[in-house]
Amino acid sequence: MPSSPERSARPARVTLGTDGPLLVEGPVEVVGDDGTLYTSRRFTAAICTCRKTRTYPWCDTSHRRRVKPEPEPAESGTDRTDGAAS
Repeated sequence: MPSSPERSARPARVTLGTDGPLLVEGPVEVVGDDGTLYTSRRFTAAICTCRKTRTYPWCDTSHRRRVKPEPEPAESGTDRTDGAAS
């Protein structure tokens, strides 16, 4: 990608998250470990750091834990909320 005068005047901003991707102000080019060139024209690109993504090198949120919601308990027929006997 050729550098534009606006882009070269300021450094690229990269944001590190604790459990997520690298967020890079775009547009960006990423060179893979096999030499493949990936390009994103978005204003911010999310680059995967966990390698769980199906769209490598771009993050698809596969790093997030998938937790099934617990089923709601069945109603017991009582209408008490504090557990006290009536």
